[in-house]
Amino acid sequence: MSKVHFSGIKPSGDFHIGNYLGAVKQWVDYQKNIGPEDTFIFMLADLHVMTVPFDPHELRANRVDLTAWFIAAGLDVAKTTLFAQSDNPDHAYLAWIFNCTTPMGWMERMTQYKDKSAKQGERTSLGLLAYPNLQAADILLYDADEVPVGEDQRQHVELTRDIIKRFNRLYGDVFKETKFVGHKEVGRVMSLQDPTSKMSKTDDNQNGVIRLNDDADTIGKKVKRAVSDSGSEIRAGEDKPALTNLLSIHAAFSGKSIADLEEEYAGKQYGEYKSDLAEVIVEALAPIQKKHAELMDDPEYIYGILDQGLEKAREISSKKLQEVKEATGLTR
Repeated sequence: MSKVHFSGIKPSGDFHIGNYLGAVKQWVDYQKNIGPEDTFIFMLADLHVMTVPFDPHELRANRVDLTAWFIAAGLDVAKTTLFAQSDNPDHAYLAWIFNCTTPMGWMERMTQYKDKSAKQGERTSLGLLAYPNLQAADILLYDADEVPVGEDQRQHVELTRDIIKRFNRLYGDVFKETKFVGHKEVGRVMSLQDPTSKMSKTDDNQNGVIRLNDDADTIGKKVKRAVSDSGSEIRAGEDKPALTNLLSIHAAFSGKSIADLEEEYAGKQYGEYKSDLAEVIVEALAPIQKKHAELMDDPEYIYGILDQGLEKAREISSKKLQEVKEATGLTR
């Protein structure tokens, strides 16, 4: 039987190699391995960006930029329904219905809400609290069988399963079961300047962050300046967090195992190793960067892709929303 696979990502912009290895490449690889009769729906979750403080101009630009990165990285738009969430009003409509049927306590138990609201204090928005209901609407509008997302979204997908059971109990069997599918295990990409912290676009020391649009010279300098561990042995281990991070990045881009890399660089110096690592990263990103630049020179093409995806998405979501409206009495 054919399956529907649904996922999405927030267009927060300024992508770095951690985003690429942990998200972009994961979805591209996932798409390649699904059945020929399956449907893959991928969404730019721009409404989710609004749950925390954001810049409208950046959000507008990031939608185009992120779409270009995904296409450049290999997402096949002929096989993918790719669209922007905010362009399809069905998502917000169904999210409101879920807001009215989901117990408040379920929302307050969400780990991401507790973590982010603790940091934001009085700036915490109602949207942040209700975020999981919008995510449930995203998934259930398309009767998704599988939801391939990062481990940090497991709790929200499991909550979606609870929402399905509650809604069906109240209004009839409208939604079918969905399943969380975790991304392939990929080592977290840490800062090149602080291997105890995850690589982030907001790092105080930007030498620790390799962005997807960094040129070859910039990448070479950042890798060369990456902190090293004590001793001269090039190996991974708890006592070598910096080398473990570099070897993980090297393995992800080269396709080699960490064990093979340790053997290859046994007895060699850090300088030689870092030079080779920079070359591997540059070589892997070069064709993606070239394609991205070409796409960004033709934004109308990108908007055309999103418009085509939206048309396909609405064909599916409008039918499901009509079922919901009929079940809840919102029809004549």
